Amino acid sequence: MSMTQTDQVWQALPIPGFLVDGRDRVAQINPAAENFLNTGRKSLTGRPLGECLVLDADIPPLLARVRAGQSDLFLHDVTYRRTGEVPVLCDLQIAPLADGTDTMLVLLHPRQIKGRLGRALRPKSVARTAIGLADMLAHEIKNPLAGITGAAQLLAMSLGKDDRELTDMILQETRRIVDLLKQVEKFGDLRPPKRRPVNIHDLLERARMSASLGAASAMTFRDEYDPSLPPTLADPDQMMQVFANLFANAAQAAGPDGGTITIRTYFELGLRLRSADGGRSVPLQVEIIDDGPGIPEQMLDSVFDPFVSGRENGTGLGLALVSKIIAEHDGTIVVSSRPGRTAFRISLPVAGDERKTAAAKT
Repeated sequence: MSMTQTDQVWQALPIPGFLVDGRDRVAQINPAAENFLNTGRKSLTGRPLGECLVLDADIPPLLARVRAGQSDLFLHDVTYRRTGEVPVLCDLQIAPLADGTDTMLVLLHPRQIKGRLGRALRPKSVARTAIGLADMLAHEIKNPLAGITGAAQLLAMSLGKDDRELTDMILQETRRIVDLLKQVEKFGDLRPPKRRPVNIHDLLERARMSASLGAASAMTFRDEYDPSLPPTLADPDQMMQVFANLFANAAQAAGPDGGTITIRTYFELGLRLRSADGGRSVPLQVEIIDDGPGIPEQMLDSVFDPFVSGRENGTGLGLALVSKIIAEHDGTIVVSSRPGRTAFRISLPVAGDERKTAAAKT
């Protein structure tokens, strides 16, 4: 391919592209990058890439990692931010050029603004819209429901066997509504989490043991733990609820034949999580991965919304509660899904001085 053809490809590339020199400064950008950043190439050329491209990922360590290994890096779900604009969810690709220099090719793959990132960044506001409805349902339905249950029990005492089938059905349906109300009450609980330093692996193991004896008894569990992870700051009971819901969801998606749930923990050294005090830390990452049929693509954008469910008789509150809890822990949760692989990734800040130590290592 001649230089002219190379230039034509670079100019026609439909995604933002950057060539970065050995000092991490922008050497070239393509027209798609100019449009995406809304800035001309003259004002960007020669500046550090990290100043031009404001991401949740720290760019210099990522460039250094690619240079050292001379292999491509593909980072999912990074956030591009610019003052006054809506955050954009992107995938980031960095590759070394095979020209014997330290020049790096950086490609940004923007995704839908209203996609999964919005669900990760705005779960608190999503939750608030349903809390009023949750409280109303819990209080308004419980009293008449108790009356219906009592009346059905009294009727059953004076009816024959055939007629009792009808009262049994009434009692079965009222029990189902009671279970729904319990979930609604949990979702409407406004008490803040009682956070303390905890070992995330201890919580995962407790949740796994409980699930393997109950909702996920047909599933096979695999773990890929990073034993070096420091404690996270969490409410143990609430975090156990998060993992229990995700394990139960995976089991329900797999069906009676079961499947495999993989639990991964790790650091993503190029990412930063903003804490309540305004600081930024390297987050703990927890992934819950199953090999089920996947989430329909049309549901991915709303999977954390209250009362949205892809299952018959599903309440649509399980993942909404998970999202609410994670948000109140200053964390994020995102989901990616295709047939055979659905992954929920949770990012949580580490606890206390450990957080500063972990951030300093990068």
